[in-house]
Amino acid sequence: MSTARRSSAGIIFDVDGTLAETEEIHRQSFNETFVSMQVGDIWPDRLRGWKWSREIYARLLRTTGGKERIRAYLQADLGLDPDQVSETIAAIHAAKTARFSALIREAKVAPRPGINRIMTVAREEGISLAVATTTTRSNVDALCHALFDQSADQIFDAIASGDEVDEKKPAPDVYNLALRTLQLPPEACIALEDSRNGLLAAKGAGLRCIVSPSLYTTNEDFHEADLLLEEFDWGKIALMLA
Repeated sequence: MSTARRSSAGIIFDVDGTLAETEEIHRQSFNETFVSMQVGDIWPDRLRGWKWSREIYARLLRTTGGKERIRAYLQADLGLDPDQVSETIAAIHAAKTARFSALIREAKVAPRPGINRIMTVAREEGISLAVATTTTRSNVDALCHALFDQSADQIFDAIASGDEVDEKKPAPDVYNLALRTLQLPPEACIALEDSRNGLLAAKGAGLRCIVSPSLYTTNEDFHEADLLLEEFDWGKIALMLA
């Protein structure tokens, strides 16, 4: 994890759906992994054949974490007990993570509008940058290389990922970890999010939160957000940090 430089303010970014629209690549990674690992032979899925549609994936995104989504699907859609097959779930998820890293390198993915300017100006202003995400650290690194041609450590002062905390979003654990690493109080920072689970996690950590919904979260409830925007905007963030 990065060692944070001392700063009086910070911006903490969610990753998937916030830095970039990545969920379709995650969905593709899941589906290709299900085929390559012959998951349908392990757990027959006669209705869908282990192919997650956009509608199914939108529902599963309400559960944070890749392993947790597989568990949710096994339990809710196939009536199986995921606790009995946790090692197999972990193996499938590890293969999916590797597939995502390969696909994100090939994809022409770009930062969401406003993200580049926020990061550039924040650096110029001496504002710390951090990540608080439920995804794995390897996914953060893969996306940063694809978006910025740099490692996550070169960009962010603190990186808090889902594999480092006990509870994932909507629990505040990952934001609390980012704040501890930044050595900043929550009132000195702004969280940028795209989902309701992320918003609840940020608010649970005492942070102000700006939400800009992404492809899969446009219909979620964001009434607790301090600001709801179509696109992330440096000017609005600067006003909140002033």
